[in-house]
Amino acid sequence: MIATFLKELEAEAQTTRKMLSLIPDDKYDWKPHEKSMTIRLLAVHIAELPAWVTMTLHTDGLDFASAPYQPTVINNNSELLELFEKSLEDGRQSLQAATDEQLQPQWTLRAGSEVLYQATKGEAVRMTFSQIVHHRAQLGVYLRLLNIPIPGSYGPSADEMESKPAVAEQV
Repeated sequence: MIATFLKELEAEAQTTRKMLSLIPDDKYDWKPHEKSMTIRLLAVHIAELPAWVTMTLHTDGLDFASAPYQPTVINNNSELLELFEKSLEDGRQSLQAATDEQLQPQWTLRAGSEVLYQATKGEAVRMTFSQIVHHRAQLGVYLRLLNIPIPGSYGPSADEMESKPAVAEQV
């Protein structure tokens, strides 16, 4: 599983890096709806998620009641990408040092006495990757609403298809 997780982390990092790099510095406080996060908060969460691999492997859980989320403060794209690369390297190193046996113990996400998620550490690492993809897709919607062309994740995006009409006709 460790080798599979490392391969997936690297593959998702490429797309995540491309998406994060597209955020204009003057849009960090923008949000598409009053109930939505700002791009800054969403992007920071995405950038920090690879480090959750380390937290998952080295703890038995996270309790938001005793450790409320405090996002890293960033003010521009350069700081955001630096945060992402630092988190990515942290997660990568933790996975490289881990064994498949370390993926077996239970890990619990809670808010005080309320259990939000409980699974093996391996399943929690997998959920972390799913969170990266989920929030990256959310960021894609934000960028689309700002008329910023977005890259494809697992194939060409509509923006990339427009730039290659011959490919669009073949699909």
